Amino acid sequence: MALLILLFISGCAGRDGREVVERASAPSGWHGERGQASFYADRYHGRRTASGETHDRNALTAAHRSLPFGTRVRVTRLDNGRETVVRINDRGPFVRGRVIDLSRRAAAELDMLGQGVAEVQLSPE
Repeated sequence: MALLILLFISGCAGRDGREVVERASAPSGWHGERGQASFYADRYHGRRTASGETHDRNALTAAHRSLPFGTRVRVTRLDNGRETVVRINDRGPFVRGRVIDLSRRAAAELDMLGQGVAEVQLSPE
């Protein structure tokens, strides 16, 4: 029985022992926000995020200052209407006016790789 419990507990944790949250809800009262989105530089690929996960530029993930890890957020680029849904797994951005830092894949889905920054609307998914 103890072995089963140990296997269950180890299956719920990340490699370094931190729990990896797969899905969380946006806080009640958070209906979204508007501002600039940017995306991670390639040098962050493979580095550890604040949630304990490894950053993967090919995943649909993002950094937000306060939303719980695992929260899914719809990101809509305002000038072209393109959308993507990302999962929050890191903290940031720490640049004034920016509301979210996206993975490279998410930025590509919004067609913002050339500009680097775009005006977006965030909404709960």
